Order: sequence, then C-alpha cells, then structure tokens
Amino acid sequence: MKVSVGNKIVLIGAGDVGVAYAFALVNQGICDHLAIIDIDEKKLEGNVMDLNHGVVWAPSRTKVTKGTYADCEDAAMVVICAGAAQKPGETRLQLVDKNMKIMKSIVDDVMANGFDGIFLVASNPVDILTYACWKYSGLPAHRVIGSGTVLDSARFRYMLGEMYEVAPTSVHSYIIGEHGDTELPVLSSATIAGVSMRKQLEKDPSLEPKLEKIFEDTRDMAYKIIDAKGSTSYGIGMGLARISRAVLQNQDVAVPVAALLRGEYGEENIYIGTPAIVNRRGIRRVVELELTDHEQERFKHSADTLRAIQEKFFPAEEK
Repeated sequence: MKVSVGNKIVLIGAGDVGVAYAFALVNQGICDHLAIIDIDEKKLEGNVMDLNHGVVWAPSRTKVTKGTYADCEDAAMVVICAGAAQKPGETRLQLVDKNMKIMKSIVDDVMANGFDGIFLVASNPVDILTYACWKYSGLPAHRVIGSGTVLDSARFRYMLGEMYEVAPTSVHSYIIGEHGDTELPVLSSATIAGVSMRKQLEKDPSLEPKLEKIFEDTRDMAYKIIDAKGSTSYGIGMGLARISRAVLQNQDVAVPVAALLRGEYGEENIYIGTPAIVNRRGIRRVVELELTDHEQERFKHSADTLRAIQEKFFPAEEK
C-alpha cells in the first residue's frame, strides 16, 4: 500500500450526515485538507464557506474546499456519505436497491482517479454497501471500512451511563451485527466503571429485562430521531470522525466498525459490525468477542439476514 504522507480526506455526499461529519473534522482538527463533493453545488459552496469561517476557532487549521474526483488521487481517505436517505418508517435494508447503483458510480469514479487510500462508508445499508465498495474498488478488505455499529454502540453506552449515573466513557459495551433491526448487545463482556455486567446479571437476574429494554430503545432510536427531525446526523458524524482519527493518527484502537469476517464468529465473506483494531493502514485485525450461546445465535441470525440480501447482488462463489 502507498501510504499518503498527508491527512487529506475527500468527503462524498454533503447531506445532513456529511455536513455533521465535516463539522466534527474541522472542530476537532483531524485532517489537514477536507475536499467535499456533492451534486448540489450551490449548497456545497455555502457549506464550504461556512466551515472555513469556523477554522479560526478550531484546534488546528483545516483547509476546506469544494472538491472533484481528481482530489482522490492524493487523499488518505475517501468517506462516502452519499445516497438516498432513510425515510420515516423505512428500514435501512430497504434502501439497498437505490443506493447500490449510487455506490458503484461513486467507487468507479474514485478509483478512476488513482485513489490508493482507505475507504470509509457510511451510506445505508452500511454493511451491504461496504461489501459492495470492497468488491467494486478491488482494494484489500482491510482498506475498506464501514461505520458499522459505531453509532449503535455509542447510543448504548450513553443510555447505560444514564441508567447507572456514570459517564458513558466509563461504560464499555458493544453492539454488534447488522447496523439495523437484527443487531445485538454483547452484555456478557460489558463493564460499567470496571464492574462486570455478566456478574451483575448473575447476582440480580431482574436486571435482564431492564437492560433488554435499553437495548431495544437503542436499536429503535434512529426511527424516533428520523420521525422527529428527518435524519440522524450529529451522532454518526462524530462516530465517523472518531474512526477517521483512529486511521489518520495510527492509533491501533478498538472501534466497532463494519469489517470483513474471515472465520471470526464462524462467519465468512461478509461485512458486519464488530470491534476491530484500526490504524493508518485500515483494519489491522477483527476483535472476536467471546459470545454466549444466546448471543451467538442472535449474531448468526443477523449475519444470515445480511447475507440473504448481499447474495442478490453478489452471488456466493462456487466452492
């Protein structure tokens, strides 16, 4: 892999998610140059000007420009937020037909301009579209990352923190599986301020329905937010910024992303939400959590749900 010496990011798609991500990048000083591509050029020009006017208050200077696909040639990362948005009552998986065609067009244009960095995909359904990005780009799988369950895990940690009255940074728990209706919490390895959730459940089984309710609220939160304000944006924007910082700063940190499985959890050839170690070269390795039998069953159901849709577009290869 040719490692870019700069920290340039090309963002494709400046809708609600893309602009929230752009603001997080500038506000946190994560990249040196942010080039933004969007089909609504007039609105894009306004966003570029607006973002640049906040750079004076940011921790470091970020050059924000209206981009073209030629910007991909020397980019460290291309982040894809473009696509049809999820409507009230619509599941993420129902977006697949519309967004698959958009993804192919974008990836073809990016690769035609000599891109040799790392893709980060946020468009929904993110697990399926990240797999598509990998296939269409021809890049090694470790250089194609999906946002996966980074937002779901953040929501879950926040809500557990509210329940236990501790900061969410002191809560360590992952949501894994599809970024959608079949995802699941891994309570067996969760800790609250260092205290094992598994041991708490063994001592007090009445906790289980309370925790399941918190998970269900986490899983369904996107529907509530979309119904209230039309889209989710700030949470996923900050989640994408966290993944970007892990890459550009070579952090070797565990982040819940969509990664290609090669035998982990008993699954092959599928992108799905799981913790993974992320650094400048992308996904260094998938972290396979130790699941209970019940958690494993739920994870398999989630993987099977994704695979059934994936194989409509990418039929399984004959063995």
